[in-house]
Amino acid sequence: MRNWCARHPVGFMTLYALFYLTFFALLEKTVTVPDLWVHCRLDDMIPFCKYAIVPYAAWFPWIPFTLFYLLYKAPRRDFWRLCLPLFGGMTLALLFYAIVPNGLALRPAYVPGQDIFACAVRRLYRTDTPTNVCPSIHVFNSVTLMLAYLRSTCFAAPRRRWMRPAAVVLCLSITASTMLLKQHSVIDVLFGALLALALDYAAAVLERQGIPERRSRRLPQRI
Repeated sequence: MRNWCARHPVGFMTLYALFYLTFFALLEKTVTVPDLWVHCRLDDMIPFCKYAIVPYAAWFPWIPFTLFYLLYKAPRRDFWRLCLPLFGGMTLALLFYAIVPNGLALRPAYVPGQDIFACAVRRLYRTDTPTNVCPSIHVFNSVTLMLAYLRSTCFAAPRRRWMRPAAVVLCLSITASTMLLKQHSVIDVLFGALLALALDYAAAVLERQGIPERRSRRLPQRI
């Protein structure tokens, strides 16, 4: 299986996307009344902002863009270095939702206006239930992607160097948008970011442990 994934990275991403979307859709239909309601005082101090739908929606194309960009422009190890914590964390989040069904009640009762931003928010509220929120996958993915931009040597080239600060800005904008749209609590955001940092550190440890082993295999044996 490992060799197949190494030879077919696009197929691997497709299979995982199908797994994730199926699992998440199943949770959305089965978790109607959460066992845990997520809320803190800071949530009440954050105003609702319909314009935050712009960075929030940017999350959806940013994930495949980054994965395919690293796949075709960066060393292959950088691609897999992102896949390990990214897909692992998304799976852990889904499992946590299944074990501890959670949700929030922060959304405004009505979003006024007929402009494109208000309509987009209402559409989001209709299609995405306020359940399965902690940890925030939106925040987890954004932080994990940002770390990939900061780490990969691909983005050290002069022509691509601007993509690193752009990734930081996009990550912070998406993170803020989850709270401004009342899609997530501050608690969801905190645990999403902590999960990203923890899994990235774990992936770095595994990578360091694997390097000496690979090098030792390449060295000729001495008689």
